Amino acid sequence: MKLHTLKPAAGSVHKEKRLGRGEASGKGGTSTKGNKGGQSRAGYQRKNAHEGGQMPLQRRVPKRGFKNNNKIEFVVFNLGQIDQLAEKYGFTEFSLENLYINGLINRTDKVKILATGELKAKLSFKVNAMSEKAKAAIESAGGKVEIIK
Repeated sequence: MKLHTLKPAAGSVHKEKRLGRGEASGKGGTSTKGNKGGQSRAGYQRKNAHEGGQMPLQRRVPKRGFKNNNKIEFVVFNLGQIDQLAEKYGFTEFSLENLYINGLINRTDKVKILATGELKAKLSFKVNAMSEKAKAAIESAGGKVEIIK
């Protein structure tokens, strides 16, 4: 075997199509792109949601409602629920850490306390938000309130 006699296997190398190089190339005239229209022009790019002239889906479907991106979502606990949770889990402090450890909220959740129900246990609270009535009820039961920002 000599280096100057090496050749690729028969049929493994194909001749490159030379488009737009005249009639003699066999691909002359329109260079295999059909006749007229956007797809035969240079720089043509099919749009993502283009449906061949049919009204695209995002325009056919009606738009409804409004989503406020600045809205703060809270996980809400009522005073009646808190009393039950304090008995069940043995809370002395109702904080985000205790709730997360016991699987009641996710790590990024914000907690708000509302005044529905009665609170009998004396608890200290570290939460993100609280209604005025809930704050008054907690302090009258002998608890402490701390709002975390």
